[in-house]
Formats: sequence, structure tokens, C-alpha cells
Amino acid sequence: MASPATMSGVYLTRHGGPEALEWRDDIPIPQPGPGQVLVRVAAAGVNNTDINTRVGWYSSDVTGATDAVDQEVEAGGWGGALQFPRVQGGDLCGIVEAVGTGSSFEHGQRVTCPINLPRPRPGNPHGFIALGSEIDGAFAQYCLVEADDLYDVSASPLTDVEIAAIPCAFGTAENLLTRAGVTAGHKVLITGASGGVGLAAVQLAALRGASVCGVTGAAKADAVKSQGAVSTFERDASIPKDMFDAVIDVVGGAAWSGLILALKPGGHYAVSGAIGGPIVEADLRDIYLRDITIHGCTHQSPEVFGRLVELMNEGRIKPLISRTYPLKDIAKAQEDFLSKTLPGKMVLIP
Repeated sequence: MASPATMSGVYLTRHGGPEALEWRDDIPIPQPGPGQVLVRVAAAGVNNTDINTRVGWYSSDVTGATDAVDQEVEAGGWGGALQFPRVQGGDLCGIVEAVGTGSSFEHGQRVTCPINLPRPRPGNPHGFIALGSEIDGAFAQYCLVEADDLYDVSASPLTDVEIAAIPCAFGTAENLLTRAGVTAGHKVLITGASGGVGLAAVQLAALRGASVCGVTGAAKADAVKSQGAVSTFERDASIPKDMFDAVIDVVGGAAWSGLILALKPGGHYAVSGAIGGPIVEADLRDIYLRDITIHGCTHQSPEVFGRLVELMNEGRIKPLISRTYPLKDIAKAQEDFLSKTLPGKMVLIP
């Protein structure tokens, strides 16, 4: 029986609102070349990253999602201008369907990969491309991935949906904790603690033996504590000064100066998001006189994701899944995601 030539999926046709997403049944199925693997997508997570790319938020001329939707954006992807149409989807769990020459993967293996795929080059050892931005991603029935970017998770006791919730959120969180040097006995403050990255950071920091405090709304405090936080702060609460060894931040915005002051002298601030606003203000004396170290965290070393794969295969991490949706309902899924009414992750099923 001949293999199908086309697949169903979602095209991003331009930068903009949900209307820029187009369901198609005639997307060509890519064929694996040397060193490549064709993966049948089992599940794909919903992330801020995909929404930010859709609206063009990564353009240096854009400060907020509303601004991006309301203006023409030329270079709104991770690496600059996108090639349209683009299949988005940075969170992948799938089954190996076909392999090109030179690949050690076999048909039927379950696989995943990071959202940010390392591509170091001269002058930029932290270079990368993003799945669903510079190359087509997981919002379709099949996805073509370089074999060197894939990891075997066939042994994991987690479901396909749970694995699809891990790459972006847990990869980002593990990278933040690694860069901040979080270890046993540290006191750690995590902002946006009820979101995908925040809950992952709570779980992973607790797994490292840290004492974790999350910033979240009262309605989601129990969900944050269920993942390992010992206490929580309300979003608008005043946080005590000189209290934490590390701050893990995905929010930014007006609260930023307070986060710096919440660190003990010599503390570490690590950031990988700005959902509260990318423009921040603080007194530089609160940083340099107190020897605060600031880490901007986007590039992930292979070792970071490799540790996550070990934890997945051992069943030592488990994401909180709030809801699943058919891939056709991607606009609704992203709308629910942006509402911030549900904790944890939302996942799409092709």
C-alpha cells in the first residue's frame, strides 16, 4: 500500500491573530534525507513561544502582543523573518515513521526533541534554530527532524501527552535552574509559578533539594504547592528583601526591581520570559553593590535536555496537564492558554 503524499495540519500564513492559522489537508509530507527522521506526531504542546512567533513578538520593533497584531511585522521569528507558510509547534512527541540513511533510529521508536535546536557557528557558540520557527514543527501529522536532535523516550512510563508537555516548559526550566546554579538547600523564588515553565521549575527545583516559593494567584496556589513549592506569594504582594539565593523569572514587567531586591547579596537572577512586559527598570546600585548575577537564558546545551530525557525515562518528572484539544481546535487552545485560567499545560492531538 502506497504511503500518503499529503497530511493534515495547521499553516501559519502570516504574522497576526488566530485568523493567521489555516487548517489544511493537503500539506506535503516531507521525506527524510541523509541523517533525518520523519516522525508521526502523537501530541504537541501549546506554548507562549508559538503564540509569540505567530504575532511577531520577537521583532525588535514590537513590545507587546497587541502591538504585534496591530502592525505589520517583517522579522518576528526567533531567527528573524519567517518563511510562510510555516507549520509551527515547538513541543513534539511522536513515533519514528521513516529514517534517512545514516540514522540509528528505527521505525516505531517514540521520540522527542528540544524546541531550541543547537546550531553553533563561528562567532556564536550559542546559535540555534527553533522548531516551528526556522523549520516546520509539530502542528501537523508528521514532522521532519534531524536525527542528531532527537532523543529516544520509548522507555518512559509517561504518556504521549505528558511527554509533549515537557520539551519547552521543562527544558526552559531546567536551563534556568542550571544557569542559576540551584542546588540542595537553596531558597528559590519562581515567578509565573502556575504556568507551564513555572510549574516545571517548581518541580525540578524541588527535585534538586531546593526550598521553593512560587508567585501565583490564590486560585492556583494549591496546584503550585502540589508540584513541590513550600509556600506562595500573591502576584502583587511585596516580597521580603534579601530572602532568596536564586530568582527564576518568566514574567518581568513592573515587579522586576522587587525581584532583584528579593535576592540575597551574591544571588542569581535567571530570566527566560517576559509575559508581564519586556521593558523593566531597577536601580543599578541594587545589582552591582550587592554582587547580583543576571543570566539571560535561551540557548540550551545538549546536557540540559539530556538530563530531562533521563528523568522522563525514569518517570521522575510528570507535567500537570489541564486540557487536551484536537489540533483543529488550535485557536481555542491558544485562547484558553492566554486566558491564564488553567494551571499547567495544554496539549494538541493531531
